[in-house]
Amino acid sequence: MKCMYCHGEMRRGDAPFHVDRARYRLTLEAVPAWVCSQCGEVYFEEGEVEEIQDVVRAVESSAARIGARSPTGT
Repeated sequence: MKCMYCHGEMRRGDAPFHVDRARYRLTLEAVPAWVCSQCGEVYFEEGEVEEIQDVVRAVESSAARIGARSPTGT
């Protein structure tokens, strides 16, 4: 598999995933991914993307519930 940016060789490894939202910051330290050995570009496969989305949805739901209980409601 070749990197779509630099055409370097993609290798299986782990990569971090980060998301910043208004109510939270989420970091997954080591998600299985394809990583370019030349430029470091990361590609997550469909299964990993679905799992990441599930985690983000769960955190979003919890953050909304916590925010609704806060004194300011933010």
